[in-house]
Amino acid sequence: MARPSTFVKIPRERVGVLIGPNGRVKERVEERLSVELQINSETGDVEVMLSPNAQDPSLLFRAKEVVTAIGRGFSPERAFILLDDEEALFEVIDLRDIVGKSLSDMERLKGRIIGRNGKTRRIIEELTDAKISVYGHTVSIIGAMDQAEIAREAVQMLLRGNQHRTVYRFLNRKRRELKRKKMELWETRTPAE
Repeated sequence: MARPSTFVKIPRERVGVLIGPNGRVKERVEERLSVELQINSETGDVEVMLSPNAQDPSLLFRAKEVVTAIGRGFSPERAFILLDDEEALFEVIDLRDIVGKSLSDMERLKGRIIGRNGKTRRIIEELTDAKISVYGHTVSIIGAMDQAEIAREAVQMLLRGNQHRTVYRFLNRKRRELKRKKMELWETRTPAE
């Protein structure tokens, strides 16, 4: 019987990052998620197959997310958030859906998200605790559901042309709301008796 599998295509220049020094990144993904990665270095095609001893078929999809995250510009350490946190979400925004094939418009939008010397991206990451990668024609986000949702909205505000200070105010307001929600949860929990 054929093993369940899925395919991912990543940029060829990201294949080395996926494999890692002495194959360590590939090995870690395979061990942690009970999958096997067949990587074609020439084309960037990656086949993700469930190992015969895998207990949970959903690991195949998590492995696909990790491979895609590395392919979309995340460092392995950042992509491994998807390994370490079951609640973490991975989302990709394709800028081609917004600007079509206009490279100049795409570069302008990427510049708005990254900001001067990476300032805007850094502020979004600090205020949401989500991770953002701007690579090729995509903007990718990794984070918990609330974090990723706020980061996505901030990115979409920038893509719509909102001023940076408006986005920063939005992020600060959402940060306060998240902190307040955490405090309310913490206060309502009763100590174990």
